[in-house]
Amino acid sequence: METRAARVHPAWWAAVALGVLSALLGLRVATGSLPVDGLPNAVRDLVTLSVSVLVESLPFVFLGVLLSVLVQVWVPTKVFDRLLPRTPVLRRAVMSLLGVLLPVCECGNVPLARGLIMRGLTVPETMTFLLAAPILNPVTIITTYQAFGWDHGILVGRIAGGFVIANLVGWLVSRHPRPTSLLTPRFEASCRAHRDHPASGARIRRSALGFAEESTAMLPALVVGSLLAGVIQVGVPREVLVALGSHPVWSVLALMALAFVIAICSNVDAFFILSFGSTFMPGGIVAFLVFGAMIDIKMLALLRTTFTTATLARVTAVVALACLVLGFGVNLVA
Repeated sequence: METRAARVHPAWWAAVALGVLSALLGLRVATGSLPVDGLPNAVRDLVTLSVSVLVESLPFVFLGVLLSVLVQVWVPTKVFDRLLPRTPVLRRAVMSLLGVLLPVCECGNVPLARGLIMRGLTVPETMTFLLAAPILNPVTIITTYQAFGWDHGILVGRIAGGFVIANLVGWLVSRHPRPTSLLTPRFEASCRAHRDHPASGARIRRSALGFAEESTAMLPALVVGSLLAGVIQVGVPREVLVALGSHPVWSVLALMALAFVIAICSNVDAFFILSFGSTFMPGGIVAFLVFGAMIDIKMLALLRTTFTTATLARVTAVVALACLVLGFGVNLVA
Protein backbone atom coordinates (compact mmCIF):
# COMPACT_ATOMS: atom_id res chain seq x y z
CA MET A 1 0.00 0.00 0.00
CA GLU A 2 1.29 3.41 -0.88
CA THR A 3 2.65 5.29 2.11
CA ARG A 4 1.34 8.64 3.18
CA ALA A 5 4.68 10.33 2.38
CA ALA A 6 4.60 8.98 -1.14
CA ARG A 7 1.14 10.44 -1.71
CA VAL A 8 2.18 13.95 -0.76
CA HIS A 9 2.21 16.21 -3.78
CA PRO A 10 5.71 17.50 -4.63
CA ALA A 11 4.37 21.05 -4.78
CA TRP A 12 3.49 20.73 -1.08
CA TRP A 13 7.14 20.10 -0.26
CA ALA A 14 8.13 23.13 -2.31
CA ALA A 15 5.64 25.25 -0.35
CA VAL A 16 7.08 23.96 2.93
CA ALA A 17 10.63 24.75 1.77
CA LEU A 18 9.64 28.28 0.78
CA GLY A 19 7.87 28.70 4.13
CA VAL A 20 10.95 27.62 6.07
CA LEU A 21 13.16 29.91 4.01
CA SER A 22 10.80 32.83 4.60
CA ALA A 23 10.78 32.10 8.34
CA LEU A 24 14.57 32.06 8.45
CA LEU A 25 14.77 35.35 6.56
CA GLY A 26 12.19 36.87 8.90
CA LEU A 27 14.17 35.64 11.90
CA ARG A 28 17.33 37.15 10.47
CA VAL A 29 15.66 40.53 9.98
CA ALA A 30 14.10 40.46 13.44
CA THR A 31 17.35 39.56 15.19
CA GLY A 32 19.76 41.51 13.02
CA SER A 33 20.20 44.27 15.59
CA LEU A 34 20.74 41.95 18.55
CA PRO A 35 24.26 41.84 20.04
CA VAL A 36 26.34 38.81 19.11
CA ASP A 37 29.50 39.68 21.01
CA GLY A 38 28.45 37.34 23.80
CA LEU A 39 28.55 34.30 21.51
CA PRO A 40 31.72 32.19 21.45
CA ASN A 41 34.01 32.88 18.50
CA ALA A 42 33.70 29.28 17.31
CA VAL A 43 29.91 29.56 17.14
CA ARG A 44 30.05 32.82 15.20
CA ASP A 45 32.63 31.39 12.80
CA LEU A 46 30.54 28.24 12.32
CA VAL A 47 27.42 30.21 11.45
CA THR A 48 29.29 32.61 9.17
CA LEU A 49 31.16 29.90 7.27
CA SER A 50 28.15 27.60 6.91
CA VAL A 51 25.86 30.38 5.71
CA SER A 52 28.47 31.68 3.27
CA VAL A 53 28.86 28.24 1.68
CA LEU A 54 25.07 27.89 1.50
CA VAL A 55 24.48 31.32 0.00
CA GLU A 56 27.28 30.86 -2.52
CA SER A 57 25.96 27.47 -3.65
CA LEU A 58 22.20 28.06 -3.63
CA PRO A 59 21.90 29.99 -6.94
CA PHE A 60 23.92 27.36 -8.79
CA VAL A 61 21.83 24.53 -7.32
CA PHE A 62 18.63 26.19 -8.53
CA LEU A 63 20.22 26.81 -11.93
CA GLY A 64 21.17 23.13 -12.07
CA VAL A 65 17.62 22.13 -11.15
CA LEU A 66 16.25 24.34 -13.94
CA LEU A 67 18.65 22.78 -16.45
CA SER A 68 17.73 19.32 -15.17
CA VAL A 69 14.04 20.03 -15.77
CA LEU A 70 14.88 21.42 -19.21
CA VAL A 71 16.73 18.23 -20.11
CA GLN A 72 14.07 15.90 -18.72
CA VAL A 73 10.99 17.62 -20.10
CA TRP A 74 11.91 19.78 -23.06
CA VAL A 75 14.89 18.10 -24.77
CA PRO A 76 13.98 15.03 -26.90
CA THR A 77 16.01 11.89 -26.22
CA LYS A 78 17.01 11.64 -29.88
CA VAL A 79 19.01 14.86 -29.52
CA PHE A 80 21.63 13.08 -27.40
CA ASP A 81 21.64 10.03 -29.67
CA ARG A 82 22.21 12.22 -32.70
CA LEU A 83 24.89 14.48 -31.23
CA LEU A 84 26.96 12.04 -29.19
CA PRO A 85 29.43 9.63 -30.89
CA ARG A 86 28.71 5.90 -30.88
CA THR A 87 32.05 4.84 -29.39
CA PRO A 88 31.84 4.85 -25.55
CA VAL A 89 35.27 6.46 -25.08
CA LEU A 90 34.41 9.29 -27.48
CA ARG A 91 30.96 9.70 -25.93
CA ARG A 92 32.53 10.21 -22.50
CA ALA A 93 35.10 12.62 -23.95
CA VAL A 94 32.31 14.71 -25.49
CA MET A 95 30.32 14.56 -22.24
CA SER A 96 33.34 15.88 -20.34
CA LEU A 97 33.29 18.94 -22.63
CA LEU A 98 29.58 19.58 -22.11
CA GLY A 99 30.47 22.07 -19.38
CA VAL A 100 31.59 24.47 -22.11
CA LEU A 101 27.93 24.84 -23.08
CA LEU A 102 26.53 24.57 -19.55
CA PRO A 103 28.71 26.77 -17.29
CA VAL A 104 27.34 25.51 -13.97
CA CYS A 105 29.61 24.92 -10.98
CA GLU A 106 29.82 21.58 -9.17
CA CYS A 107 26.74 22.26 -7.03
CA GLY A 108 24.42 22.79 -9.98
CA ASN A 109 25.91 19.87 -11.91
CA VAL A 110 24.43 17.29 -9.53
CA PRO A 111 20.75 17.96 -10.32
CA LEU A 112 21.68 18.38 -13.98
CA ALA A 113 23.43 15.00 -13.94
CA ARG A 114 20.35 13.43 -12.36
CA GLY A 115 18.33 14.77 -15.26
CA LEU A 116 20.78 13.31 -17.77
CA ILE A 117 20.52 9.86 -16.19
CA MET A 118 16.74 10.11 -16.10
CA ARG A 119 16.89 10.99 -19.80
CA GLY A 120 18.77 7.80 -20.62
CA LEU A 121 22.48 8.63 -20.48
CA THR A 122 24.64 5.99 -18.84
CA VAL A 123 26.19 6.25 -15.39
CA PRO A 124 29.80 6.33 -16.75
CA GLU A 125 28.92 9.14 -19.17
CA THR A 126 27.18 11.13 -16.46
CA MET A 127 29.99 10.58 -13.94
CA THR A 128 32.48 11.88 -16.51
CA PHE A 129 30.35 14.98 -17.01
CA LEU A 130 29.98 15.50 -13.26
CA LEU A 131 33.72 15.58 -12.62
CA ALA A 132 34.80 17.46 -15.74
CA ALA A 133 32.14 20.14 -16.14
CA PRO A 134 33.08 22.26 -13.07
CA ILE A 135 36.58 22.68 -14.55
CA LEU A 136 35.98 22.62 -18.30
CA ASN A 137 33.53 25.50 -18.45
CA PRO A 138 34.29 29.01 -19.72
CA VAL A 139 33.66 30.79 -16.42
CA THR A 140 36.15 28.61 -14.52
CA ILE A 141 38.75 28.80 -17.29
CA ILE A 142 38.50 32.60 -17.53
CA THR A 143 38.72 33.16 -13.76
CA THR A 144 41.70 30.79 -13.50
CA TYR A 145 43.45 32.67 -16.31
CA GLN A 146 42.70 36.04 -14.68
CA ALA A 147 44.16 34.78 -11.40
CA PHE A 148 47.30 33.02 -12.67
CA GLY A 149 47.67 33.69 -16.40
CA TRP A 150 50.11 31.18 -17.90
CA ASP A 151 52.39 31.12 -14.85
CA HIS A 152 53.88 27.76 -13.83
CA GLY A 153 51.46 25.82 -16.02
CA ILE A 154 48.65 26.17 -13.46
CA LEU A 155 45.93 26.90 -16.03
CA VAL A 156 47.07 24.16 -18.42
CA GLY A 157 47.50 21.72 -15.53
CA ARG A 158 43.96 22.38 -14.32
CA ILE A 159 42.32 21.99 -17.73
CA ALA A 160 44.32 18.97 -18.88
CA GLY A 161 44.27 17.33 -15.45
CA GLY A 162 40.53 17.78 -15.06
CA PHE A 163 39.85 16.28 -18.49
CA VAL A 164 42.12 13.26 -17.98
CA ILE A 165 40.96 12.47 -14.42
CA ALA A 166 37.27 12.77 -15.30
CA ASN A 167 37.66 10.43 -18.26
CA LEU A 168 39.75 8.01 -16.18
CA VAL A 169 36.97 7.76 -13.60
CA GLY A 170 34.36 7.41 -16.35
CA TRP A 171 36.35 4.56 -17.89
CA LEU A 172 36.69 2.80 -14.53
CA VAL A 173 32.96 3.12 -13.89
CA SER A 174 32.26 1.71 -17.36
CA ARG A 175 34.17 -1.46 -16.37
CA HIS A 176 31.62 -2.18 -13.65
CA PRO A 177 29.40 -5.14 -14.62
CA ARG A 178 26.24 -3.24 -13.61
CA PRO A 179 26.82 0.50 -13.44
CA THR A 180 23.21 1.24 -12.43
CA SER A 181 23.89 -0.52 -9.10
CA LEU A 182 26.15 2.43 -8.25
CA LEU A 183 23.02 4.57 -7.91
CA THR A 184 20.99 4.71 -4.72
CA PRO A 185 18.05 2.27 -4.78
CA ARG A 186 15.60 5.17 -4.55
CA PHE A 187 17.04 7.07 -7.49
CA GLU A 188 17.45 3.91 -9.55
CA ALA A 189 13.77 3.15 -8.97
CA SER A 190 12.87 6.67 -10.10
CA CYS A 191 14.90 6.23 -13.28
CA ARG A 192 13.25 2.88 -13.97
CA ALA A 193 9.78 4.33 -13.41
CA HIS A 194 10.59 7.28 -15.66
CA ARG A 195 11.75 4.90 -18.39
CA ASP A 196 8.91 2.37 -18.08
CA HIS A 197 6.13 4.91 -17.55
CA PRO A 198 7.04 8.21 -19.24
CA ALA A 199 5.34 11.23 -17.75
CA SER A 200 2.38 12.63 -19.62
CA GLY A 201 0.46 15.87 -19.47
CA ALA A 202 1.29 19.50 -20.10
CA ARG A 203 5.01 20.28 -20.15
CA ILE A 204 4.58 23.33 -17.93
CA ARG A 205 2.95 21.22 -15.21
CA ARG A 206 5.58 18.48 -15.54
CA SER A 207 8.32 21.12 -15.32
CA ALA A 208 6.85 22.55 -12.12
CA LEU A 209 6.56 19.10 -10.55
CA GLY A 210 10.08 18.20 -11.64
CA PHE A 211 11.47 21.41 -10.17
CA ALA A 212 9.72 20.71 -6.86
CA GLU A 213 10.98 17.12 -6.72
CA GLU A 214 14.59 17.98 -7.54
CA SER A 215 14.61 20.93 -5.13
CA THR A 216 13.25 18.67 -2.39
CA ALA A 217 16.09 16.22 -3.01
CA MET A 218 18.88 18.80 -3.30
CA LEU A 219 18.16 21.43 -0.63
CA PRO A 220 18.41 19.21 2.49
CA ALA A 221 21.69 17.76 1.20
CA LEU A 222 23.01 21.26 0.48
CA VAL A 223 22.17 22.46 3.99
CA VAL A 224 23.83 19.42 5.59
CA GLY A 225 26.90 19.77 3.37
CA SER A 226 27.23 23.49 4.15
CA LEU A 227 26.97 22.81 7.88
CA LEU A 228 29.61 20.08 7.70
CA ALA A 229 31.91 22.38 5.75
CA GLY A 230 31.52 25.03 8.46
CA VAL A 231 32.17 22.53 11.26
CA ILE A 232 35.34 21.20 9.63
CA GLN A 233 36.67 24.67 8.87
CA VAL A 234 36.21 25.73 12.48
CA GLY A 235 37.80 22.53 13.79
CA VAL A 236 40.85 22.38 11.48
CA PRO A 237 43.43 25.14 12.12
CA ARG A 238 44.39 26.70 8.80
CA GLU A 239 47.82 27.56 10.22
CA VAL A 240 48.68 23.86 10.13
CA LEU A 241 47.97 23.72 6.41
CA VAL A 242 49.96 26.87 5.67
CA ALA A 243 52.96 25.54 7.60
CA LEU A 244 53.18 22.65 5.11
CA GLY A 245 53.13 24.86 2.02
CA SER A 246 56.82 24.81 1.08
CA HIS A 247 57.18 21.03 0.98
CA PRO A 248 56.80 19.48 -2.53
CA VAL A 249 54.72 16.57 -1.19
CA TRP A 250 52.97 17.94 1.87
CA SER A 251 51.99 21.12 0.05
CA VAL A 252 49.89 19.04 -2.37
CA LEU A 253 48.24 17.06 0.43
CA ALA A 254 47.63 20.20 2.49
CA LEU A 255 45.91 22.11 -0.29
CA MET A 256 43.81 19.09 -1.26
CA ALA A 257 42.65 18.89 2.36
CA LEU A 258 41.92 22.62 2.30
CA ALA A 259 39.91 22.26 -0.92
CA PHE A 260 37.86 19.46 0.61
CA VAL A 261 37.18 21.49 3.74
CA ILE A 262 36.27 24.94 2.45
CA ALA A 263 33.97 23.66 -0.35
CA ILE A 264 34.28 26.86 -2.38
CA CYS A 265 32.66 27.23 -5.79
CA SER A 266 34.85 26.22 -8.74
CA ASN A 267 34.00 29.47 -10.53
CA VAL A 268 35.82 31.58 -7.93
CA ASP A 269 38.26 29.20 -6.21
CA ALA A 270 41.19 30.48 -8.28
CA PHE A 271 40.90 33.92 -6.66
CA PHE A 272 40.73 32.36 -3.22
CA ILE A 273 43.89 30.28 -3.65
CA LEU A 274 45.72 33.18 -5.33
CA SER A 275 46.47 34.58 -1.89
CA PHE A 276 48.38 31.34 -1.11
CA GLY A 277 50.44 31.58 -4.29
CA SER A 278 53.56 32.84 -2.55
CA THR A 279 53.33 30.17 0.17
CA PHE A 280 52.49 26.98 -1.73
CA MET A 281 54.20 25.33 -4.68
CA PRO A 282 52.42 25.30 -8.09
CA GLY A 283 51.62 21.58 -7.88
CA GLY A 284 49.69 22.11 -4.67
CA ILE A 285 47.69 24.91 -6.26
CA VAL A 286 46.83 22.75 -9.29
CA ALA A 287 45.79 19.89 -7.00
CA PHE A 288 43.61 22.31 -5.03
CA LEU A 289 41.94 23.63 -8.18
CA VAL A 290 41.27 20.16 -9.62
CA PHE A 291 40.40 18.16 -6.49
CA GLY A 292 38.21 20.86 -4.94
CA ALA A 293 36.18 21.27 -8.13
CA MET A 294 35.52 17.52 -8.27
CA ILE A 295 35.25 16.46 -4.63
CA ASP A 296 34.50 18.40 -1.46
CA ILE A 297 32.37 17.85 1.63
CA LYS A 298 29.40 19.77 0.23
CA MET A 299 29.65 18.01 -3.13
CA LEU A 300 29.64 14.59 -1.45
CA ALA A 301 26.48 15.49 0.46
CA LEU A 302 24.77 16.42 -2.81
CA LEU A 303 26.09 13.34 -4.64
CA ARG A 304 24.76 11.09 -1.87
CA THR A 305 21.26 11.82 -3.18
CA THR A 306 22.22 9.94 -6.36
CA PHE A 307 25.11 7.54 -5.69
CA THR A 308 25.74 5.00 -2.95
CA THR A 309 28.24 5.66 -0.17
CA ALA A 310 30.57 2.91 -1.41
CA THR A 311 30.56 4.43 -4.90
CA LEU A 312 31.45 7.87 -3.59
CA ALA A 313 34.23 6.43 -1.42
CA ARG A 314 35.82 4.71 -4.42
CA VAL A 315 35.45 7.75 -6.68
CA THR A 316 36.94 10.01 -4.00
CA ALA A 317 39.92 7.67 -3.58
CA VAL A 318 40.61 7.53 -7.33
CA VAL A 319 40.28 11.30 -7.78
CA ALA A 320 42.50 11.97 -4.74
CA LEU A 321 45.25 9.64 -5.97
CA ALA A 322 45.09 11.09 -9.47
CA CYS A 323 45.29 14.65 -8.12
CA LEU A 324 48.29 13.67 -5.98
CA VAL A 325 50.09 12.39 -9.07
CA LEU A 326 49.10 15.54 -10.97
CA GLY A 327 50.35 17.82 -8.21
CA PHE A 328 53.63 15.95 -7.83
CA GLY A 329 54.17 16.08 -11.58
CA VAL A 330 53.59 19.83 -11.77
CA ASN A 331 56.02 20.39 -8.89
CA LEU A 332 58.67 18.38 -10.74
CA VAL A 333 58.20 20.36 -13.96
CA ALA A 334 57.66 23.84 -12.48
